[in-house]
Amino acid sequence: MSSFTRQGSLKLIDIEKAARRGTLYVMESRLRTMGRFIFSLISSSVLNPFFYLVSLGIGVGTFVNSKAGSAGIDGVKYIVFLAPALLAAVAIQDFMSEVTFPVLQGFKWEKLYFAMNATPLTGRQIALGTYFSSMIRTIGSIVIYFMVLVGFGAVNAKDAWPMALTSLYAAACFGAIMLAAAAAAENDDLFLNLMGRLLIMPLFLFSGTFYPLNSMPAPLRLIGWVSPLWHSTELGRWVSYGHHISPTMIIVHFIYLLLLLVVGLSWAFNRFEYRLSK
Repeated sequence: MSSFTRQGSLKLIDIEKAARRGTLYVMESRLRTMGRFIFSLISSSVLNPFFYLVSLGIGVGTFVNSKAGSAGIDGVKYIVFLAPALLAAVAIQDFMSEVTFPVLQGFKWEKLYFAMNATPLTGRQIALGTYFSSMIRTIGSIVIYFMVLVGFGAVNAKDAWPMALTSLYAAACFGAIMLAAAAAAENDDLFLNLMGRLLIMPLFLFSGTFYPLNSMPAPLRLIGWVSPLWHSTELGRWVSYGHHISPTMIIVHFIYLLLLLVVGLSWAFNRFEYRLSK
């Protein structure tokens, strides 16, 4: 009987195929879950940039442009200056939300990852599946946000499209760090409070988002220098309207973000495999 049962299960489940495609299966699971909220995700991706651009780009922008004169901010209108920062910010925030809450759900709240790991799926495949599904969701948000920016005249689609890539690059790099941090979090309440109060808000306010970083006091510039949002914003402004950056700083921006990616994924693989082996 046991031999017959085992033979039947092997016909139903191809273990080698499951092990080989584990990352894709985790991605599919996460994307199907996102699909249940597709309308709310799309509406937030449209409404958020719309209200930001109306209030800041047009409302505050009119005041800033009148004070700045013909020189504008960094030589351009305020809404043009603001656009790369907003796109990078939404990319980073959306990626973070998809690699933090699902990870806490998988390890702490519903323990879905332990059920996945009871199959041929490995900890690394689960981590990568979560990571890549988050990237797909972020790509959708970036595309929608970019289209809204074009509609408001904040960017020229033909010339500024590379800033969508720099925003995704920064989000993917910093998202790797947040994936690992969420996997390492034992106290989810403390982790979420620290992330909201000591990470998201300071990065948004002190990363040269609303004004040039060099206009801030020197101690506060340190936050910008370590912020992935500032590095992405600088690159986005460079590729969208020709913001001046030295070749050395361009390399620094890309390498700094790449280090976050390498360290983050390595740490994430370690934490996933460790916690699932306990």
